[in-house]
Amino acid sequence: MTGTVSNHRPPSVKEWRLNLYLSEHDPDTTARIILDTGDNVLESHAEARRNPYDTAMPEIGDELAAGRALIAMGRLLLRAAAGDMKEMGAIDEESPTPLWLARE
Repeated sequence: MTGTVSNHRPPSVKEWRLNLYLSEHDPDTTARIILDTGDNVLESHAEARRNPYDTAMPEIGDELAAGRALIAMGRLLLRAAAGDMKEMGAIDEESPTPLWLARE
């Protein structure tokens, strides 16, 4: 299509670095995530605790702690986006479900 003006911008590619650190001190497993976006660095933490009567399965503690830390990171990113949108003058609308828990 010659002569057509396109309003599309070329795609932009970004790389964010995420490091996930797991530490086990039986019966507790702790996950720490550091996300470097190039513009900001965000950090989240979470834990999993094995019931002392359960069989030790370290991978379960890793999965639980890592999954919880990833959820917490997602909530931090949503909060950051909400703050950025508010700064840009976006109308603050109530979400039908909370994006993060009040205790976080």
